[in-house]
This record gives sequence, structure tokens and C-alpha cells, in this order.
Amino acid sequence: MAFVRVASRRLPFTRKLVSVIESPLQRQFTQDVKTQAKKATSVPNPDPAADSPTIAFVQERAPYMVPTYVRPAPMMVKGQGCYLWDMENRRYLDLTAGIAVNSLGHCDPEIAQIIAEQAETLIHASNLYHNVWTGALSKLLVTKTRESGAMRDASQVFISNSGTEANEAAIKFARKVGRSLDPSGAKHEFVSFHHSFHGRTMGALSATPNPKYQTPFSPMIPGFKYGNYNDVEQLQTLITEKTCGVIVEPIQGEGGVNVATPEFLAALRKRCDEVGAILIFDEIQCGLSRTGTFWAHAHPSLVPASGEAAHPDILTSAKALGNGVPIGATIVSGKTVAKYIKAGDHGTTFGGNPLACRVAHHIVERLAASELQNSVELKSAELISGLQALQQKYPGVISEIRGRGLILGAQLSQNFVAKASDLITAARERGLLIITAGDGCLRFVPPLTITEDQIKIALKILEQTLATVITEGIE
Repeated sequence: MAFVRVASRRLPFTRKLVSVIESPLQRQFTQDVKTQAKKATSVPNPDPAADSPTIAFVQERAPYMVPTYVRPAPMMVKGQGCYLWDMENRRYLDLTAGIAVNSLGHCDPEIAQIIAEQAETLIHASNLYHNVWTGALSKLLVTKTRESGAMRDASQVFISNSGTEANEAAIKFARKVGRSLDPSGAKHEFVSFHHSFHGRTMGALSATPNPKYQTPFSPMIPGFKYGNYNDVEQLQTLITEKTCGVIVEPIQGEGGVNVATPEFLAALRKRCDEVGAILIFDEIQCGLSRTGTFWAHAHPSLVPASGEAAHPDILTSAKALGNGVPIGATIVSGKTVAKYIKAGDHGTTFGGNPLACRVAHHIVERLAASELQNSVELKSAELISGLQALQQKYPGVISEIRGRGLILGAQLSQNFVAKASDLITAARERGLLIITAGDGCLRFVPPLTITEDQIKIALKILEQTLATVITEGIE
């Protein structure tokens, strides 16, 4: 533990992170790293071996943790910018950004300074009292949202602790509107779409029609119906007078980086207006400038050929909002939602605490900057161009490249879907972190601060990864 505590305080600008720490555990690490290097000279960043100090460290503690995750062997102890370092001083170029969380990179110095200052001022006093930062963040979110041309009726914000909590609030608010419009309770049904992901708590899980997630905890909350993403024809029968809410991701992240068509979102808006249902856009992964616009639904590509772009009644956010500090936000329309929500309708113990809200206030100001958004467009073009080059070099391996901005997916063809896990491992052992989405889709959600040189490095490693794994697959 001494190693971890000391390492976490040092900035790993070089590969000297471990060598500067004098301890018996450090010397053990150094000896074992040298041993592993002899065992695995074929890759620069081999995963820790079964007899490594990392595995021993993990196995000592694993029995005390509920086993809800399957993780690879490396243990991350430090981050800086677009890089992570593990316990044995391997460095990784991180194109996962904590699953689209660290949009401003790891351990951003401005964010670290704000956390330190606020931690010495006030962390928590509960929602029994006002604090300086909850209202300030709410006002900034509404202001920046309207200024960006998104969600024209954005009016008020509920601050929570996570994305799933933001969606739970959205579900409750839609149900409250439905009950207000029809006191009989008949207007309670909810619609979501296949390949979506809205969270793991029971309400959000009920809106996530994936048997892998739902079946062990069934039955789900009653009243949820599921449709096909981008299918306009079904909406007339799918969304009815009994529907109180419809939730959709403008870009599905976990489901495979699937992008909604402008016509689909516009048809959703039209049908919700016809039956008096609340339209919820879940932008927890795709929002906050990841597409190059402040909110994904306001991206120029989502404006239909005829008519206006669809705007939601509720917009949910989290992930990048805190850059790693837990926080979520549910933005509601003043015209269709806010007037129905009264004191006592919802609550949270930690949500809206001054520490998280001050951090998020700073982050929103930076992510809303046009310079950053323009840079996302440029970096996106370079990453897409590189992925297209790989697609041409390995015909039949990558079938499609999807997404917007810096939420991109490279879909593996059916013959190579089973190789997705091998590609993730091979990339990691060459110093590159990427993740999957959907069925065999390689997902790229790097920090928005990634440089063009780092993108080139990532593409080179990805090319080496493909060459190795695909060649082995053919053999």
C-alpha cells in the first residue's frame, strides 16, 4: 500500500515513476518486471504475469469485493492527460477516457486545484440548505444549452450523482407529467429502443432492453415497451395515448455507436407531441461537446432535410460533466415538465454538493468553448481518416465506421466479431487502451484534449494490433 500511496502523489512525466520509490515492495516490482520482460519480449507492454506482484496484490483483495466486474490484469495507479500508468510502470495511451468521462484528460491541473480549494471550503451540507454552486451550475447548464442552439425550452436542472440517477429522475418526471395529465394512471407507459443503454438501477434498467442485463433481475418495472432504433414506421403504434415518456440516445454508445437519423428523431418529437408524451434525450455519453457541438442532438448532421431538428423535453447528462467526479444532471423544459414537479417529488443526499457542482461548473465552461469544439471536429477527421485507411488495408475485417466527433466505432465484420476481445488485449499489450461496444464494435472515446500526434500513435498501434491478431486468425 505504501507504493500505491506514494505513486499516486507523483506526476508520472517519465517512466521513472517506480524507480524513484525506495521500498522492499518497489524492489520486488523491479525484479519481477525484468523477469516478465524476458518472458514476453514480443510485446512492449505485456499484461502482468500470474506470478507478478500485481496479481498477488489483486488476489489478496478480490475476496472482499463483490465480483460484478471482469477486469484485465493491469492495475492503474496514475493518470496524466491522455495517459495512464499501471502499478508496474507500464504506460498506456488511453482512448477510453474512463468510458467517455475524462474529456479534459486525467488529473487536469485546473480541476485538481479547484477540488483542493473547495475541499478546504465546503464539501457537503445537504440539500436542507442552499449552497453557492448548485444554482450556479444549473444556471450555466441552461444558459450554455440555449446559447448552443440545443433544447430551446431548457429551464431548470436537477443535480444528482451519476448517469443512471439522471435517467431515474427523467423517468420519474415523465411519470409525474403523465399522472398530472391523466390522474387515472393510465398514462404511465414508457418507450425505449433496442441496443440502448440507460443505466443499471431498476428504472433505468427497465429502459435498457438487453437480456444480459435484465434477465437476472426480472421482472422489470411494468409499463416499458421497446422499439427498433431508427424505425419511423413503428412509432404510430409504439407510442400511444398511454405513453408518458420516450427515452432515446441521439448516438447509442454501449449499443455499438449507432447514430440516430434526423428523420427518426423528428418523427419521435412529432409523435410525442401528438399524444402528450415527454421526449427524453439521453446524452450521458454523447453530449458535452463529444460530437463537436455542445449537445449531440444539435449537431448539424441531425437536422432533417425538411423541417427543424428535434429538441427534447428532458435532457440527461453525466460522465464528462465531472471529468471523474461523480455527478449527473437532468435538464427539464419549462413548458412541458417543470410546472408539474413540486417540492418533495424527488431528492438526493449527495446530489448538488458544492464540491461536485463547482468542479462541473468549471468543466462546462471549458467544454462549451468553441475552440475546443472546433478542435474536436479536426481530430475526428484525422481519426476517421486513419480508421478508413485501416479499413482499406484490411478489407473484410472492418465493415463500417460510425459515429460523430470523438465518439466513433469501427464495426468488425461478422467473420471477425469473435476477435474483438483479442484485439483489445493486443492493443493494451502494445500500450493502447480501447473498448468495445455492441456486437464486435471497437469504440474510440478519447479525451477531447488528445493531440494529433497522439492520434497518429494510436493509429500506428492499432495497425500493429490488427496485423498481429488478424494474421493469427487467418493462420
